[in-house]
Amino acid sequence: NFEELFPKLLPGGRGRLELEQADDVLEAGVNILVQPAGKKVKEIGLLSGGEKALSAMALIFSLFLLNPSPFCVMDEVDAPLDEFRLNAFTALISELKARSQFIIITHNQRTMQRADHIHGVTMDRPGISKIISLKIPQAA
Repeated sequence: NFEELFPKLLPGGRGRLELEQADDVLEAGVNILVQPAGKKVKEIGLLSGGEKALSAMALIFSLFLLNPSPFCVMDEVDAPLDEFRLNAFTALISELKARSQFIIITHNQRTMQRADHIHGVTMDRPGISKIISLKIPQAA
């Protein structure tokens, strides 16, 4: 699943997982090797912030496809993404939302525009918080 999802998040790129050599397979580590478009194969630690975030998301989503969960909570995972990579992220979320519910905590307007429901907290008056909920298809 990782090899299939990585190019969806980083178009033109390739990614794979390698099991490290160990006496006991259950004790072996996993290397995440990725190749963003136009770059050499790198370990995840050598990538930019956005590339690291998308590589991690590809790993998480590939695990979700292997063992689905009814929901997934993400906290500001879109913060390090530029506009191009944000489009790839929101497109993949739209594709996967038929399988699981995604709860994404974000300040990014582009991510919010792709949501079905928005819940927010605002300060109505100093010291008094107010919860706002909006179902997007009804609001449009």
